[in-house]
Amino acid sequence: MKAIVSVFAHDAKGITAYVTGLLAEQDINILDISQTLMQEYFAMIMLVDLAECPLPFDELARWLREKGEERTLAVHIQRQDIFEAMHRV
Repeated sequence: MKAIVSVFAHDAKGITAYVTGLLAEQDINILDISQTLMQEYFAMIMLVDLAECPLPFDELARWLREKGEERTLAVHIQRQDIFEAMHRV
């Protein structure tokens, strides 16, 4: 299964390294990544492959949210099919 991971925060050093490290801990492969700075705000969106992730999706979403909160990051994950359905015109 593929999913979209989004990360938003005030810009700080190491955000990308921290989040990608979390994904690696769960054997999640990053397929595509985009990040930007908007003044002092950091935004990153990733397309990831969850095929080898040992956690059920709901548990993974909770774990990522909690790990993000430890660093004052808003980290969200959404299944790709749901993301695409929500954004169809």
